[in-house]
Amino acid sequence: MGDVAPQLNRRLAGFTTTIFAEMSALAAATGAINLGQGFPDTDGPVELVEAAVTALRAGPNQYPPGAGVPELRSAVSGHQRAFYGLEYDPVTEVLVTTGATEAIAASLLALCETGDEVVMFEPFYDSYAACTALAGARPSVVTLRPPDWSFDPDQLAAAVTPRSRVLLLNSPHNPTGKVFDHDELATIARCCVEHDLIAVTDEVYEHLIFEGEHLPLAGFPGMAERTVSISSAGKTFSFTGWKVGWACAPAPLLAAVRAVKQFLTYVSGGPFQYAVAGALNAGDRYFAGIVRSLHQARDLFCAGLADIGFAVHRPAATYFVTTDISPLGEQDAMAFCLALPERCGVVAVPVSVFFADPASPTGRSLVRWAFSKRPEVLTEALSRLKVLAP
Repeated sequence: MGDVAPQLNRRLAGFTTTIFAEMSALAAATGAINLGQGFPDTDGPVELVEAAVTALRAGPNQYPPGAGVPELRSAVSGHQRAFYGLEYDPVTEVLVTTGATEAIAASLLALCETGDEVVMFEPFYDSYAACTALAGARPSVVTLRPPDWSFDPDQLAAAVTPRSRVLLLNSPHNPTGKVFDHDELATIARCCVEHDLIAVTDEVYEHLIFEGEHLPLAGFPGMAERTVSISSAGKTFSFTGWKVGWACAPAPLLAAVRAVKQFLTYVSGGPFQYAVAGALNAGDRYFAGIVRSLHQARDLFCAGLADIGFAVHRPAATYFVTTDISPLGEQDAMAFCLALPERCGVVAVPVSVFFADPASPTGRSLVRWAFSKRPEVLTEALSRLKVLAP
């Protein structure tokens, strides 16, 4: 069959692999500490594991309903009401997906026509550009700029054209750890209403916040009827391998997303859905402990990186911290990250891969680290990185 690239359709040129797979393979090959891919190195609450085991043993272990088990859809609906005052009919306005990534892909495939534009903020999670390309659309980017990762409202206005169809928002934001504030979200909401854009919001880090408050875009004036809100259990409860996510939207929008999703995975993770339903019904009982440990990990790791000499952009949320390597005499984050496993036995990810143009000067010297690890792992990583100190 020859090389993979010549067989790949032109829409996905440049998307043959993800940076996370590449850097995780490098970690495995070198025995380095993997701070590149965003997953915890311990499981979440044991009660959820036991609930999943009970569901596996009790059955049924066949296809769950196409939209997800009723218990989980009801739990998601109750969660949105309890935390944000948003009302969703669990039958017609909640859809269970194979993680948030599938929900994003299904949304873009359902809502975009060939030639449409998807307005998004860069740096962005790498699946956004790939899913946009799969839909035959193209990204129109608005740049977030350090150190506070703010955006220029005029650039947002300029990014919207007659071809714009969807605005894709990630808050809390990966890779920067930014939590968009009320005024920023109000500006984005006005833009969507004025230009009749559909919003697709990736909110998977909604409960992993250290400073600030998560405000769903769907709660702003004029947005409930035009927003697909997406989240998942993977990040919230530290079970990334379960791949249980969901989308909430008014019935006409959700019907469109469901029409695509049924031809992707159809269904998945039936027993896990029951466990996640129980966790969501428990309210914030589980969230506090997970956030507390992540908060401590963030503070430990950020302080250590600053002591080594990195310029640290302290995150307000998520699993990740972004640093500038310029104070260490480095400028090229990609070269730095590729060499780091051999130099120090640690893996990180260059932020440049999260830009529409990887050569963007904004991201050229920035590196993302995942601190969702045990304290002893972070301490060992910092010890190894000390050789970089000027």
